[in-house]
Amino acid sequence: MSDIDGSSGDDSYDDAYGGGPYGDSPSSAYSLGASTDGSDSGTYRSRPGRRSTPTASPGGTSRSLKDGAAVLVRCATTDVPYATVEVSNPNGREGVFTVRMKFQDDHGRTVSDGSDEVSVPAQDKVTAMVLVNHMDRVREIDHCEVDPKATPDR
Repeated sequence: MSDIDGSSGDDSYDDAYGGGPYGDSPSSAYSLGASTDGSDSGTYRSRPGRRSTPTASPGGTSRSLKDGAAVLVRCATTDVPYATVEVSNPNGREGVFTVRMKFQDDHGRTVSDGSDEVSVPAQDKVTAMVLVNHMDRVREIDHCEVDPKATPDR
């Protein structure tokens, strides 16, 4: 049975915040530290509000990668519509590099382009195949130009 004020008379539901299971007694706000007279008496204090600021440390693991190198091995032809490129990674960790190509006609005009992302182990080389983007223009390709700088993506 509950009393007129809603309490059951059983103290087992009283918690550290005041009477009732949810700290909903009229005095519970004061128990939590709210003070009406401006004093600190019974006030709850948390840790200081100062937070540490992250700073970069030399030699950390989030160093950016240096550019890789790209060297043309073989240009695209009508029989093989991709260029073969050797990509090297000068870094001490594996990286993913973007290789960019221009496929040009006999007048030096770009008839197509292409690019590829290549994963290269640390201080190693891999061979990549860069497809011609405009397959209908493969027969116009006379020579290829590779950007010698393979840019690191990650």
